[in-house]
Amino acid sequence: MSDSHPSVSDDQVATDTRPTPRVVLKPRRALPFFGRHPWVFAGAISRIEGNPNTGDEVILLSDKGEFIAHGLYNPNSNIRVRLYSWAETETLDDSLWTSRLEQAVTLREEVGLLENFETSGCRLVFSESDQLSGLTIDRYGAWFLVQFSSLALSQKQDLIIGFLKARFPAKGIWLRTEKGMREAEGLEISDQLLDGEEPPAHFFLEENGIRYGMSMVTGQKTGFYLDQRENRLAAARYLKNHRTLELHCYTGAFALNAIIHGQAQSVLSYDSSQSAIDQATANAELNGIGNRIRFQTGKAYAVLEQFKAEGEQFDSIILDPPKMARHRSGVKQALKGYFSLNRLAFDVLKPGGILITCSCSGLISQVEFQQMLASVSQHTGRHMQILEQRSQPADHPVSPSCPENQYLKCFICRVL
Repeated sequence: MSDSHPSVSDDQVATDTRPTPRVVLKPRRALPFFGRHPWVFAGAISRIEGNPNTGDEVILLSDKGEFIAHGLYNPNSNIRVRLYSWAETETLDDSLWTSRLEQAVTLREEVGLLENFETSGCRLVFSESDQLSGLTIDRYGAWFLVQFSSLALSQKQDLIIGFLKARFPAKGIWLRTEKGMREAEGLEISDQLLDGEEPPAHFFLEENGIRYGMSMVTGQKTGFYLDQRENRLAAARYLKNHRTLELHCYTGAFALNAIIHGQAQSVLSYDSSQSAIDQATANAELNGIGNRIRFQTGKAYAVLEQFKAEGEQFDSIILDPPKMARHRSGVKQALKGYFSLNRLAFDVLKPGGILITCSCSGLISQVEFQQMLASVSQHTGRHMQILEQRSQPADHPVSPSCPENQYLKCFICRVL
C-alpha cells in the first residue's frame, strides 16, 4: 500500500465517517449467530438501518438491539450477511483479513503441509473454518488457486493476491469459479489468471509418496481431491491381496494407494469421464503399476448392475461419488441415491469383504449416512461392521459453529 493519500473533499469525508449500517434480526432468530454461525439468511432479517452497498461492513443486532457480530453485506444473495467478527470493538479492516490469512497458513505449516513445497499440495484456506467465509485457496507447488463463494469477499481480491505474493514464492495465482456462484451471489467472474504465470498444462503432484499428473485449469474442482489424502492411505491398509472394484475413480488416487500402500492384487476402476480415465491410466504408468490397475469408462449404477447379472464378486469395493445434494430440498433424493449405490455394491461384494464408501455432500450428516448404511444392511440381510468413520484432514478443518463445513464422510466397513 502507498504511504501517500490523495486529498478528499468534505463530502467524501462525510461519506467515509457515516455510521456503520445495522442489520436487525427478527425475534427469536439470534441464537445461531450468538453461537457464531456465519450465515445470516434474508428470512431472518427484520430491517436494515442505513443504506449498505454490496460488500459494505454491517453490524448485526438482535431484535432487542444487542450487538452480535460484524459482517459483510450482499443484497444479491440469500445469505444476506456473512459474519466475520464477534468482538464489538473490532472492525473488518485490512489488518483483520491479513491476520486471518496468516492464521490459516500457520496451521498448514505446523502440520507439515508446506514441506516439499515444489511438489506438494494442500488447501491453504478453507472458508468458514478459517474465519474467511466465502474464500477457498488451494496450493499446488508454487501455484495458488483462489475460489470465491462470496461476492463481498471477492472485493478483497487485491489484498489476497498481495498477501500470497508477500508470503510465498508464488509463480502464479489463478481464479477458479464454482458452479452456481454467479446465481447464488451475483458473482460476475470467470476462470482467469490473477497474477504471475498461468499454471502448467500438466503439474506433477506428490502425495503419500505417489506421483500424479494433474491440471489445475481444466481438472474438476481445482484439479485434485486433496481432502481424501489420509482416507486413501487408511483404506489401503485393508486391501492386501484383494481384487478391488473402484467406482468414481477420477484420476486414480484410491486405486494407486490400494496397490502401492495396500498391496492389493489388482484394481478395476471406473469413471464416467474419459479424460479422467486417460489421466488415471497415465498416473498408473507414471508409478510403474499400469499392469495391476485397469481403468475404464462406465457409469457406476450400470457397472454394478452388469457385475450383479454376471454373478461377479470382489474382495473390496470403493465408492467415492460426486456430491449428490446441493440444496436442502435434495437431501431425501440424495439419500435414496446413496442407498441404491451401496445396495448394489453389497450384491457384488464377497462375504467378509471390505466396503469403502464416501459422501462429500455437506448437507448429509455423518449420522444420516450411517442410518442409510443401516438400511442397506437391513434390506440385504447382511451384517455390517463399521471399522473406521473418517472425515477431513487438517487442511480442511471443521468449525463446530458451522457444521455444514464438515462435509466429507468416509466409512470403512466389513460386510459379512
